[in-house]
Amino acid sequence: MTTILTNARLATMAPDRPGLGMIENGRVVIEGGRIIAVGEADEIAIRGSAEVIDCEGRWVTPGLIDCHTHLVHAGNRAKEFEMRLAGASYEEIARAGGGIVSSVRQVREASEADLVSQTLPRLDALIAEGVTTVEVKSGYGLTIEDELKMLRAARQLAEKRQVAITTTYLGAHATPADYKGRNRDFIEDVVLPGLKAAQEQGLVDAVDGFCEGIAFSPDEMRIVFEAARSLGLPVKLHADQLSNLHGAALAAEYQGLSADHLEYTDEDGAAAMTKAGTVAVLLPGAYYFIRETKKPPVDLFRKHGTAMALATDCNPGTSPLTSLLLTMNMAATLFHMTVEECLLGVTRNAARALGRLDTVGTIEVGKQADLAIWSVESPAELVYRIGFNPLHLRIWNGHTTKGILS
Repeated sequence: MTTILTNARLATMAPDRPGLGMIENGRVVIEGGRIIAVGEADEIAIRGSAEVIDCEGRWVTPGLIDCHTHLVHAGNRAKEFEMRLAGASYEEIARAGGGIVSSVRQVREASEADLVSQTLPRLDALIAEGVTTVEVKSGYGLTIEDELKMLRAARQLAEKRQVAITTTYLGAHATPADYKGRNRDFIEDVVLPGLKAAQEQGLVDAVDGFCEGIAFSPDEMRIVFEAARSLGLPVKLHADQLSNLHGAALAAEYQGLSADHLEYTDEDGAAAMTKAGTVAVLLPGAYYFIRETKKPPVDLFRKHGTAMALATDCNPGTSPLTSLLLTMNMAATLFHMTVEECLLGVTRNAARALGRLDTVGTIEVGKQADLAIWSVESPAELVYRIGFNPLHLRIWNGHTTKGILS
C-alpha cells in the first residue's frame, strides 16, 4: 500500500535545508514503511491506488525521539520527594531507605513482567505526544541478572507497542552497598561480565556510565569503555552533571554517541565533542526537579557548533517526566534555547545521539516513515504551550496510529 500525505506543511529537519527545513505546501509519499518521495505538492503526483491523508494544512514533523530515559523501573520515589519538600536532608532520606537504593531494591524485587507492566503507562504517555523512538537504559539492577532483566523488559516494550526501542547498558550507574568503596571490584565482578552477557544475548545497543565523584571516575569509566569497544558497541556518558571531571572530553575521546547532562562542561569539552561528532544531550527535567542552579553551557555549544539534543531523562528519582513537549518548553525557558534548537533537539539531533540518523530523525527519502501531524499554526507552538498536546496523528514505520494501541 502506498500512502500519500498531502496538503501538509512540512518541518522536514533535513540538513540540506535551512532552519527546520520547512515546505509550506508539501507532500510525502510512503511505501513499505519508508519515505519514497517528499517535496512540494505540485512536484509529486497522487497515484490513483494510494491511500491519501489530507493534512488540511497541519504541520508535519518527524516522529519525536526521546534519546535518554530510565523508563524501565519499579515503583516510585514520591515519598522521598514529599520528605524533601518537608525539609528532610539527603542523609535522612537515605537512612529511611530512599535514594537510588530504593529503586534498586524495587527493581530486584520485581519480575520482568512487573517491569513491563509498570513501564507501559510511561511509554504510552510519550507515544501519545508523537514519540516514535525511545532509548531505555538499565542501571537499577546492579547485579548481572537484574541488569539483564531490565534490558529484556525494555526489548519487550517494542513488542507491545508500535515504537522503536533502543537499549543502553548502564551497569556502571552506581555501586551497590555490598561493593561500597570497591568500584573496581564491582566493575570486574558485575559490570563487565554483565555487559558481555547482554551483548551475547542481543540486549544492548550502546553502553553508558555515570562519571561523577559520587559514582565512577574517568579511569574507571575507561575500563568500561574499552570493554564496549572490544565488543563493537558505541558508548555514551552521564558527564559533568555535578562537577567537571572532563567527562565530555572522555566521551569524545571514545567517539561517544553522546555526553549527557553537561552542566559543568568546559570549553575544551565542548570543542572535543564537536570534533568527535558527540552530541550534547541536555536534560532540563533533572535540572528543574533537583533545583539545580548551574546551567549547561549552551553558548559554548553554539560557539563550537556542538549538536544539541533534548530528552526527558525519565527516572524515578530526579526527573519523573514523561513529556517531550514539556521538555522542550523547559529547555527554552530554563536554558534559553531557541525554538529551532528545541525541535531539532528532539528529532534530528536526538537521532544522532542514538546513532540512528541514517533511518529516523528527518523527513527525507529513504528514511523510515515515522511522522507526527500536529494541529498547530506554527511549529513554535510545540515549544510554547505548556500542558497541551496538539497531536493529530502519529505514523510509525508507515502505520497510522491514532490511539496508543491502534
